[in-house]
Amino acid sequence: MSNTIIIQNPQSGTGAHSEAVRDRAEILGYTLKLTENAGDAISLTREAAEAGFSTIVAAGGDGTVNEVVRGIDQADALEDVTFGILPLGTGNNFAEQIGITDLDAAFSVLKGGDRRRIDLGRANDRLFVNSCVAGLTANSSSETSADMKNRMGTLAYVITTLRSLSDFDSLPLTIDSHKTRPGTVAWSGKALSVLVGNGRRFTTEGGCQANMEDGLFDVAVIKDADTLDLMGDRIVERLFGRDSAHIDRFQTSSLTITVDTPETIRFSLDGEIIQYNQLSLDVCPRSLAVAVGDTYNPTPDRV
Repeated sequence: MSNTIIIQNPQSGTGAHSEAVRDRAEILGYTLKLTENAGDAISLTREAAEAGFSTIVAAGGDGTVNEVVRGIDQADALEDVTFGILPLGTGNNFAEQIGITDLDAAFSVLKGGDRRRIDLGRANDRLFVNSCVAGLTANSSSETSADMKNRMGTLAYVITTLRSLSDFDSLPLTIDSHKTRPGTVAWSGKALSVLVGNGRRFTTEGGCQANMEDGLFDVAVIKDADTLDLMGDRIVERLFGRDSAHIDRFQTSSLTITVDTPETIRFSLDGEIIQYNQLSLDVCPRSLAVAVGDTYNPTPDRV
């Protein structure tokens, strides 16, 4: 039997690929485990790593990817396990970043694709793979229905964000980075969003790949601005799709985001919502071995 196991969320996306995954896994001799509830992928992955599986595959969307990686970490197996993806979710943003665009490509990569060691992010005590977002887009992520995501894909998040603009109060934030001098801060003021990319870069091509092997986050702060100005300058270009005077950017290997009020705010880690008043983020350099596709670029040019 193969030493590969697939952890599949049968509810991801439309759920239309379950039979194809099961048939292919049987042909290849891969073990297949299905999740039933939120968090199952973490426990199933931890058990698989502890049982000695050397390749563990997340079959689902970005949330399933996040849970499987956290399960590998909980088993203290990041040095021992290769991580793979079958892109079955709505957006599959991270799968695209590592060159996996469809199910056939994913199985081909598992069998003979390159392996790279990429960075992970840690937010307080929780790992993330692709991105951490605070503010307007984090709220929109949590408020986008499963039905809308199934019908409209990633455009659903953009539409929900547009609907939220008039009701959203900007956040008074302070961002500290280890790169700043003692007694100074990297950024302070009112923000609509803070976007921290590990796999995703929030630049002129909002969904394009960041350098996942450089030990740095790509950070974009969407500053408070008049709603009409923002609508014309940013949102119409598919949400953060081109450069703007309303955006500050920097790179860092660690940062702390502090809300300058007593309230907590929502943070979206790979699409999963958590709430904190203060969040510390650190890069875990080249800590995860990943099966990548032919279009993955280990050293993408900055835009």
